[in-house]
Amino acid sequence: MEEFLNALPKLAKDNHKENKTFFTKLKKRPPKKLDYIMQELHEEEFKKTDCLTCANCCKTTGPLFTDKDVQRIAKHFKQKPQQFIETYLRVDEDKDYVLKSVPCTFLGADNYCSIYDVRPKACSEFPHTDRKKFQQISDLTLKNVAVCPAAFNIVEKMKILIK
Repeated sequence: MEEFLNALPKLAKDNHKENKTFFTKLKKRPPKKLDYIMQELHEEEFKKTDCLTCANCCKTTGPLFTDKDVQRIAKHFKQKPQQFIETYLRVDEDKDYVLKSVPCTFLGADNYCSIYDVRPKACSEFPHTDRKKFQQISDLTLKNVAVCPAAFNIVEKMKILIK
């Protein structure tokens, strides 16, 4: 896994132009059963992918925190939302709440998330490869293939399946 993670950014960069062209076509003419295909590819990939052996998303990127996320996680810590924000978050250039630093503050040495049951929506949905109307998040997917081995594998299989 470590070797693949080290090679992933270069692989994603090498495939970026091809992937971008593929997603542009996909946006223009999505197959009728795209959501079904994506669900199948996602389930197949995650039968053999164990996020706990990787956790690259938590180590290299940070999620967006919605107001609902902030409320839920602050309550978990028995804090007021503002206190949680001041302790863990900052506002980025898009005016979104994000972690002050990565790797994620809540990631343990064993790759377990200390707030897993109340984690941000962005974390629970990552890498977003089973989302409905998948073609609408192609820009996000292009970023995620450089971070998530499962997303990379899913996109590679997609390109073979959907011509």
